Amino acid sequence: MEDQAGTSRRLTVGELAARTGVAASALRFYEENGLLHPERNEAGHRRYPRPLVRRVAFIVFAQRVGFTLREVREELEKLPEDRVPRSGDWDRLTGTWTARIDERIEELERLKLGLTGCIGCGCLSLESCVVLNPGDRAADRGPGPRYWLAEERPYGRKEKPRPEG
Repeated sequence: MEDQAGTSRRLTVGELAARTGVAASALRFYEENGLLHPERNEAGHRRYPRPLVRRVAFIVFAQRVGFTLREVREELEKLPEDRVPRSGDWDRLTGTWTARIDERIEELERLKLGLTGCIGCGCLSLESCVVLNPGDRAADRGPGPRYWLAEERPYGRKEKPRPEG
């Protein structure tokens, strides 16, 4: 976006939110966590250079892949802030992502199978259940389905059991 003088106009937080589909509150959260670095005008209002549109898209994608905010920040530090990243910039950045995405897909498939098996069999076995009792940690509480017994529920009597960890 250029103004009549031909200079690059900065986006307001509302304009960046509309352009990226990310709430203004999330953009401010990203700033607080060092993921975005907007400029400030004379009145102290945030102004975002246009290259930050791609950075926001990257943040959203990275979070969906499973990156933590710290990891996203570390990855963003590898990109130029003063311009839209070029193909080579992205290639260097995403070189290890394919393996990470493949690992995530495998993990989700295992969870899907485990959940289906757990619901399908109805055994409620906390001895072998990798969803509610990884490493058989509930064995220290005694025999039987400890989390399903009313007096043993670790999260309150009316709540469903949740995974430990």
